[in-house]
Amino acid sequence: MLYLTPNCFKKRVFLTKTKGIVEEKKVNERQEIFSERVRAGKRTYFFDVKATRSNDYYLTITESKRRYKDDGYTYEKHKIFLYKEDFDKFVAALNSTVNHVKEELLPEVDFSQFDRGNNHQSKAPKQEAQSGIDSELKWE
Repeated sequence: MLYLTPNCFKKRVFLTKTKGIVEEKKVNERQEIFSERVRAGKRTYFFDVKATRSNDYYLTITESKRRYKDDGYTYEKHKIFLYKEDFDKFVAALNSTVNHVKEELLPEVDFSQFDRGNNHQSKAPKQEAQSGIDSELKWE
């Protein structure tokens, strides 16, 4: 059985219980270079840049949903791995799809009403965090 501690997602350490013995188990993950978290109601989205052993970079997009169980809660996670050769195609399709919904299907909705200020947090070096962020998705 897997037990989640409050800081387990930051440390990537989980507690496992086997035959009454609780032990820490480190998750084998690649080095995280940059992380962005977006809270959206009962869901949280994580956008993480990670490095491979050969110093190549890729992006993971994780949706995390908190689920209540009998004796506490668990997290249900879904993850997408996005590689550099697909960045432009992914961003173009995402922008096109979002714009279609906003302009064609729901033109009467003011989407700015859903902005609640600081719903996302970055984990980046200070020099990157201070740079201006463009609201449109694009890869340069």
